[in-house]
Amino acid sequence: MFLKKIRWTLKRHPFLYLTRFRLLSKNSDEHAISSISYNDWNLKEEVPKCFYDINAEIFQKGKLNSDLDTAKKLSSWLCKHTKVGPGLSEPSAKALDTMLYGNGGVCSDMAQIYNNFCLINDLQVREWGTTSAPYRRDNGGHSFNEVYIRELDKWVLIDPSWGMLFYNELNHPLSVIELYELSRTKRKVNFRSFIEGKVIEFEQVTKNYLNKDITPFLICEYRNKTYDWYLKVAGPYVPIFIIHFFVYLSGRSYSYKFPIDDYKKIFS
Repeated sequence: MFLKKIRWTLKRHPFLYLTRFRLLSKNSDEHAISSISYNDWNLKEEVPKCFYDINAEIFQKGKLNSDLDTAKKLSSWLCKHTKVGPGLSEPSAKALDTMLYGNGGVCSDMAQIYNNFCLINDLQVREWGTTSAPYRRDNGGHSFNEVYIRELDKWVLIDPSWGMLFYNELNHPLSVIELYELSRTKRKVNFRSFIEGKVIEFEQVTKNYLNKDITPFLICEYRNKTYDWYLKVAGPYVPIFIIHFFVYLSGRSYSYKFPIDDYKKIFS
């Protein structure tokens, strides 16, 4: 228990959390991020074999014709077959194995493995995070995805942890930017899960999405192959924040792009 507490402190301590934002954050805008995706820095051939094995199980009855149906199918299957638990700092193959057959994984772990499943199914995908601005320790943020849906010709926010989409008054699915534009102008936003029987509490959605202090950021330049290598070699021996710092020094770290708010508001 004591060792677990030390590991949590090294991973989640507010000083380290805020330091990461100071090092990695950049201000941006909607136009600058419009074409950015996880696919830009990752190749299908680099995704570990276990993802392909599970993908064959997910689509054992055949592939779907719609991008949106494919994205929802991936999320539905993962929600049904994974077990949430402590946050993971593992190579992607081990993270997937733990979430499927063990007991671990939080929203950021789900978003990262969802990236790989979208990639091997030829879906343009990207990962977002949220934090509070100014930073509040009682709100650790949330992670989710956005998928480019070709039949709609737009990015659509999908939360694979909850199997959830957001909609406007016309029942059109929303992108991340559209969601925050509507929310901040106090216009109506609907949300619902496409997983049968899934109950989503309004308070939880408000905390992670609709709270006025919440700001979204796009996670860019995440190279899954690079982080898999570092985590395999050093993960069992080196604290995770040191591993990430070495990747940062190598010039191959991910970055955070803030398209709506000045990221410096976090430190207010």
